[in-house]
Amino acid sequence: MSLLEQIVARAKANKQRIVLPEAEEERTLKAADRLLADDVANLILIGNPDSIKDKAFKWGLKNLDKATIVDPLNCEKTEEYAVQLAELRKKKGMTIDQARELVTKNNLYLGCMIIKTGDADGQISGALSTTGDTLRPALQIIKCAPGINTVSGCMIMITREEQYGVDGIVLMSDVAVTPNPSAEQLAEIAYSTSLTAKAVAGIQDPRVAMLSFSTKGSAKDAIDKETGKSVYIIDKVVEATRIAHEKYPDLKVDGELQADAALDPKVGGIKAPSSEIAGRANVLVVPSLEVGNIGYKLVQRLGHAEAIGPVLQGIARPVNDLSRGCSVNDIYYMVAITACQAQDAKEQ
Repeated sequence: MSLLEQIVARAKANKQRIVLPEAEEERTLKAADRLLADDVANLILIGNPDSIKDKAFKWGLKNLDKATIVDPLNCEKTEEYAVQLAELRKKKGMTIDQARELVTKNNLYLGCMIIKTGDADGQISGALSTTGDTLRPALQIIKCAPGINTVSGCMIMITREEQYGVDGIVLMSDVAVTPNPSAEQLAEIAYSTSLTAKAVAGIQDPRVAMLSFSTKGSAKDAIDKETGKSVYIIDKVVEATRIAHEKYPDLKVDGELQADAALDPKVGGIKAPSSEIAGRANVLVVPSLEVGNIGYKLVQRLGHAEAIGPVLQGIARPVNDLSRGCSVNDIYYMVAITACQAQDAKEQ
């Protein structure tokens, strides 16, 4: 059974309530029809019921009557959601009228309020919306998970090199959200990615490598003579590793490690012989967003790896972002991933 098949099976075994706020969009509706036919999740579709019905007929979709359809202009809980949103955002100056405007005219805000009030477990959007549009209501309403202040994006890489990671499966973060994370943020990203490894990739023993261009002091940061600060990033990675050990004592993490030392047992044994992670890592935390984004795309294109994600992590209840170029398959599997994250969030 492939990893994606395993993810779908786990989603089916404990169905979660997933919101699709872009429910009048063609790919989203077609994915919803498949998800309902396969009994993967309980879906909440936000949109005009008549429009959804007409499009279902047009595209021959037979299973959408199994979903809960929420009409944002005619929802019995609109006022409840508006009152709670205004209360959540009152320190930022939000009025009740502004809150009503958001929950009736912005489906992404409405979806997050449905989650906040306990009526749903997760949400995915992005077929029509930007990453910023997806994250803004999630951070304002659902907020970060306890003890976490950093949202990040994890890519699950399924490679042909089964000697690395777990049968070729390696997770890489952050590839999507935080451009230049601090040491504290890198430590949180490491912890969040270990949770994703368990909840989504089924890796029960996450081993996290904090990556750099140095292994255990083999190189040193250059120092800016005027500011006295490091020009490069090794010191940040070393500090992030220290913070991760202190803040998450059960987390298996080590750094700084070069990528080959993290993944290859022979290289790890030479460069970091005392490390329990070197040569055995299955989670890679990169020092900056550009490194992660470039790195996973190189592995994907040159190494012919399958890249799943990015999976957003660090939010109290899962909210995931799609590419506007996503396919029906992408939406289908992201719903299953979101369901697995929702299962895990309830156990934390």
